[in-house]
Amino acid sequence: MLKNVSYHISVKTGDIPGASSDSKVFIKLYGEKADSSKEPLLVSDNDLGNYFERGRVDEFTLDTMDIGKINRILIGHDNVGLRSGWFLASVQITVPVQGRQYMFPCNRWLDKDEADGRVEVELYPSEIVPIEKLINYEVSVVTGDMRAAGTNAKVFMQIYGETGKTELIILENRSNNFERGATDIFKREAADVGKIYKIRIGHDGKGIGDGWFLESVTLKRLTTKMKDSDKKKKKKKKSDEEEEEETKVEEVMEVYTFVAHRWLAKDEGDKELVVELVPDEESSLEENTYEVRVLTGNMWGAGTDANVFLSIYGIGRGDTGERQLKRSNNLNKFEKGQVDVFTIKAIDLGELKKLRIRHDNSGASPSWFLERVEIVDLKESTTYYFPCQRWLAVEEDDGQIVRELVPVDEAFVKKDSENDGQSLATLGLEQKAKSTTYTVKVKTGDKKNAGTDANVFITLYGSKDDTGIVSLKASKINKNKFERGKVDEFTVESVDIGNLKKIKIGHDNKGNSTGWFLEWVEIDAPSLGQCLKFPCGRWLDKSEDDGAIERIIFPAELQTTEYIPFVPYEITVYTSDIFGAGTDADVFIVLYGTDGICTRQKSLCLNKREQRMYFERNSVNQFIVELEDVGDIIEKIRIGHKGGGLNSGWHLDRVAIRRLLPNGKGSETVTFPCERWLAKSEDDGEIIRELVPSDIFTEKLMKDGTLKQIEEEVEDPLEVHTYKINVFTGDMYGAGTDANVFLNIYGDLGDTGERKLSKSETNFNKFERGQEDTFTIQAVDLGILYKIKIRHDNSMFSPDWYLEKVEILDETTEESFVFLCERWLSKKKEDKKIERTLYEQSYDGERNSLDGSSFSLSSQDSNANLKEMKKSSLVKAAEEGSLIPYHITITTGTEYDSSTDSRVYIIIMGPQKVQTERLWLDLPEGKDEFADGSVEKFSVWGLDVGEIKKVEVGHDGATPESCWLVEELTIVVPTKGVMYNFVCKCWLARDKGDGLTSRILNILDADCINIGLKILYEVTVVTGDIESGGTDTNIFMTVFGSNGNTEEMQLEKNGDRFERGQEDSFIMEIADIAPLRKMRIRTDGKGTRPHWFLERIILRNLTNQEVATFTYGEWLSKLKNAKGSLVCEMPAVINDEQMMEDTTYTLQVKTSDVGGAGTDANVWLILFGENGDSGTLALKESNKSNKFERNQMDEFNFSDMLSLGDLCKVRIWHDNKGIAPGWHLEYIDVKDSAMDKTFRFQCDRWLAKGEDDGQLIRELACANNDILELKERTTYEIVTVTSDREDAETKENIWIILEGKLGRSKEFLMENSSKKRRFERGATDTFQFSSKNVGDIAAICVGHCPKDGKKSSAKADVFWHVQEIIVTEMELCNKYFFRCNVKIPLRYKRRDYKVFECAKVTESFASKARSLVPVKYETIVVTGFEKGSGTDANVFITIFGLNGDSGKRALKQKFRNLFERGKTNRFYLETLDMGELKKVRIEHDNSGLAPGWLVERVEITNSATGVTTIFPCGKWLDENRGDGLIWRELFPRY
Repeated sequence: MLKNVSYHISVKTGDIPGASSDSKVFIKLYGEKADSSKEPLLVSDNDLGNYFERGRVDEFTLDTMDIGKINRILIGHDNVGLRSGWFLASVQITVPVQGRQYMFPCNRWLDKDEADGRVEVELYPSEIVPIEKLINYEVSVVTGDMRAAGTNAKVFMQIYGETGKTELIILENRSNNFERGATDIFKREAADVGKIYKIRIGHDGKGIGDGWFLESVTLKRLTTKMKDSDKKKKKKKKSDEEEEEETKVEEVMEVYTFVAHRWLAKDEGDKELVVELVPDEESSLEENTYEVRVLTGNMWGAGTDANVFLSIYGIGRGDTGERQLKRSNNLNKFEKGQVDVFTIKAIDLGELKKLRIRHDNSGASPSWFLERVEIVDLKESTTYYFPCQRWLAVEEDDGQIVRELVPVDEAFVKKDSENDGQSLATLGLEQKAKSTTYTVKVKTGDKKNAGTDANVFITLYGSKDDTGIVSLKASKINKNKFERGKVDEFTVESVDIGNLKKIKIGHDNKGNSTGWFLEWVEIDAPSLGQCLKFPCGRWLDKSEDDGAIERIIFPAELQTTEYIPFVPYEITVYTSDIFGAGTDADVFIVLYGTDGICTRQKSLCLNKREQRMYFERNSVNQFIVELEDVGDIIEKIRIGHKGGGLNSGWHLDRVAIRRLLPNGKGSETVTFPCERWLAKSEDDGEIIRELVPSDIFTEKLMKDGTLKQIEEEVEDPLEVHTYKINVFTGDMYGAGTDANVFLNIYGDLGDTGERKLSKSETNFNKFERGQEDTFTIQAVDLGILYKIKIRHDNSMFSPDWYLEKVEILDETTEESFVFLCERWLSKKKEDKKIERTLYEQSYDGERNSLDGSSFSLSSQDSNANLKEMKKSSLVKAAEEGSLIPYHITITTGTEYDSSTDSRVYIIIMGPQKVQTERLWLDLPEGKDEFADGSVEKFSVWGLDVGEIKKVEVGHDGATPESCWLVEELTIVVPTKGVMYNFVCKCWLARDKGDGLTSRILNILDADCINIGLKILYEVTVVTGDIESGGTDTNIFMTVFGSNGNTEEMQLEKNGDRFERGQEDSFIMEIADIAPLRKMRIRTDGKGTRPHWFLERIILRNLTNQEVATFTYGEWLSKLKNAKGSLVCEMPAVINDEQMMEDTTYTLQVKTSDVGGAGTDANVWLILFGENGDSGTLALKESNKSNKFERNQMDEFNFSDMLSLGDLCKVRIWHDNKGIAPGWHLEYIDVKDSAMDKTFRFQCDRWLAKGEDDGQLIRELACANNDILELKERTTYEIVTVTSDREDAETKENIWIILEGKLGRSKEFLMENSSKKRRFERGATDTFQFSSKNVGDIAAICVGHCPKDGKKSSAKADVFWHVQEIIVTEMELCNKYFFRCNVKIPLRYKRRDYKVFECAKVTESFASKARSLVPVKYETIVVTGFEKGSGTDANVFITIFGLNGDSGKRALKQKFRNLFERGKTNRFYLETLDMGELKKVRIEHDNSGLAPGWLVERVEITNSATGVTTIFPCGKWLDENRGDGLIWRELFPRY
């Protein structure tokens, strides 16, 4: 019987109509060792009456031989009965003996008439979770053979062994047990406790004839013993598996017999219902008697009528279990000031370590004030003192009716009794330090009838012990507990139970609506620095789910948070003895250590009732609080109250704070004198004070058991300084405010806390337009001030406030600090914030605004990072190249229940187990879920894993409720230039699909799209220190290099960037276009403060540390700039060298001699050259009064331009205004004064709606371009870079073949000679070869051959390790880069070589210019077929190619209704050849009635080559759908 294994099977029926079945269900398990037989599931453990009903869970136990690890199961039914069809949701099999739990999701019909008609199905486990391992015990109980020996009460037992104790085991079967003379045998699963030294057995005394005569108890269990240990030693070398076979594991039956032969009855023997027994052979342990004295407190209402229970714990020898304290020496137990004596018999516990005492809150006045418990060990005759001095009451103190007490030294207890009444030296602090306080938060689900009125209880199980049953009676938050959707908070204290493993929570099913839906339990233990979340998401209801009203829940690993553990402080507050000194206000305190480390602000009272009780005149109140550890020295404290209510004024005498010494041998008390009012109507009207310590009192427990007391004064404490604060309100319309303003000042020694600026010393009406208000604040010396936080509460009539600056004068040191703001604090204007953090003008430390990155340095507001380097940790990591940005876009599905509010994470995996840490995708503020149909975007920094192989996506939801349907996942890796798109359409849910909440996606299943490599740059923007130089306008940046240019990128404001006198640094991804040439900055002139004084911008390439500076030093503003310009161009300055020359461009525009050639429209053009483009130039100021007349030459001058070098094309267009706007342009000449060179752009075409192809825009190639003739032959320069590592070099030769689009070259031999050594470690070697031109090089073949050409010298293990090869074609100077990084073996034969594909091409300007010929592009736009897909908005397209872009073109056709649902529209655009097409940007202007538009795809055909590129889209451009964008960037699908 003991060898059999119990399989606990939970069968969940789906919650859909008609899911339930009346058929007989069977199950078969297939294991690694054997298979079970087909077993019918007939008798369930939780007995729901009718099995397999909709939405219910039935539990069965299958007792069979051990079949090993379960591989799969077969489950089905016999299809008999009226409603035989069955929808099976899932099967869960728990095997405690194996320590495993298996999940088998099914989610399908087993029905002749549904789906595939099968009525049985094979299921495979979706996950196998390790659980606590139990072993089988066989318990035989013999009832005595005497009159009335039997009992009907509930019998329980508990087993104690060397390694711990089992949980309470209930002994009951379905039959009638424990009859006279009977032997009852039970099989139970419980923890393996090692060698058993005692059991406790008893009953609850319920029912008629509950007295029981217990004869004996026998325990049997199997343990494994090793045989053949001598063999083992000889054969050390064998593998583990063989070793196991060698040592035959023999199972031995262990039998323990416990003889009781006694009554367990209220009216027989010693009247006890519980007995502890030791096994027969074990004689060293004997029974001991403990005398328990319970001292009830001496205050009013201290006594109780409730039933009191006690459990005593020994060190390493178990505990007594919970015993009711029934028979006292007093008739009426636990009365005020009374001592009750009880005896408890138990197996000797050795030295006592703690006790747990509780009452059941029954009776008329159950509240109980327990002074202390003394326990006399009668065998050893020693006395233990357990002080309590606290209430066990739902409505007093922290609301607990259970306390765990630890013994203290007699010296401490005696000290109290001598000077009675005077000192309040309680031992609460010592108790607190030894115990752990758990804050338990319980969340009731938000569904119909989720709340309960039953009594809820909880047990916390740790690795060492459990807390026993704790009633959750006093919620700190809600009067009515456990209501729908609410969170209740409770306190549970216990002594040393180890790490939390699991909890048991349940209710007693009493009251009206007892069913309860429990969402989760969160347990926070500040003293351990750990917060665990226990997800449940199930009913505790007799009529729902499996009918259980208590559940065991395990913590969810992903939801665990850890932090620095808190420490206990005992805070004693002395209120003065003068008239009106007391207060009922909410008093709070903050403690400060050195360097500004501080605790959070903590209210001393938990609720209004305590506020009324404490802080009375001449009272002394003591609080024990757990707060952050501020280090060895408390430099200062801030204490204050919130005001409000009647007589809130308070006269505080002093505060004492006691902390334990590190070794627990005593404590130190620091006194903070105050002796001042905290009242609005007294003294200076302040209700917050900062106090510094005056003296320290230390108590040490000496070796001889006496207390040594030392008193010393604090040496030079911090002084209290007076700060004069001048607040300047701006001089503009509506700048003043009537709202309440609050200020917090931060220095390197701490902060002042938030103070209200109430009494202005200069003006009766504060904060009015253009005025200066002065305030005085007293605070303990803050050191050097570096930032302030200022806010208003948005109250009163016109709260909007324009704050110019704050000046703070430290009157003690006469130092002055200036904090510039020049911003609105308003809910309506600018960024709608009413709180600002301002830094001191000269402060140049870290400003905590870096990318809002998650590298925050300290949890509190104390800036521990003052002394930090200026560089942020993010920049450092990016420089090393270890961390790179990943941009992740997640689309949630639209089915029912798709959304989730769990935290979502992603892990990106590379080859060989390289992977990022778990990257949490936390939603921005204001969003609390991944809503269905939503598109969320995240930027995270993670490890660079090299080539991505797999991606894991998942969430931390662990309840059946937390379902999430992931529609699509996109990962962009800018530094690799790729985008991966996964169309997942899969559930991540416990009870949908396959039951997994995370899955691994293989990169092969993704669409991999090339989006162009980006380089990380640190961008530093310097705003001028000029009045109102800061801005909140939108700022756009374009960077130009000699290898192309970036698109226009917005510089994010991010709250507080681009303010007066600031330097803002952030990381941006910029296309690989270096060397940089120039930068264009544009503002859009919108916002409340559109003017910006831009000093300069610095770009630092994080990979090679190259720095380029762009200086402007001028306004970007329509008003303050002389030209009213919002755009500026700045040349790059690299190593003090300006990369572009200044020049003047003279443009001559010749209109043709054709009828109607002239125009009155407005004309613009852009010049393109080797250093980028000129930006849009308006052709306004001509030398002729009437521009662009037939056969006329107009001249335009543009001074202060940056020379673009050789020009290659011009884009010119007009706006079609005026009468007869059509224009026939002959040519344009552009003269560059710096280069003294003229470029001719021939046109000879119409720009007119009704002529030619109807385009108003033309791109003209430079006539100078054609000079370069391509020759047949050319020269190639080949550069090899040998790796810088051991054994990279070679003495032999290398050969190379180029493969190009026009053919393949001959073999070039790169020779090594003894005179000129090549290919040495880390060396760069250059070779030149003349050859036929092979065109664009796609790949190279590289081989390694012996110098003398002999076969014999080709050694096997000679390699050349090559890093990179660069090939330059010398005519056009195009460069081809090949990243190799491999070993090439030495081979005699030419067949063995390595092939490298071209990694990057830099095309020279001459080569690009050559290919600029006009091309017509046929553009096809396909609109989707869903309802409402079409749009009437105006649509624009921009096409990007290797050789430039088309500019933004409108897609229009006369009198045609374009972009209708399901339709295809065709357009022709003519531009100069853009080369290979890289991407398309398509957008609309959101005009018209229903502008939302579903674009299926865009196809573009180059009519010259006939090549078609397809750009799939399949997404909405709609403000109200998905991510709300009305533009998309599309990449080609090859």
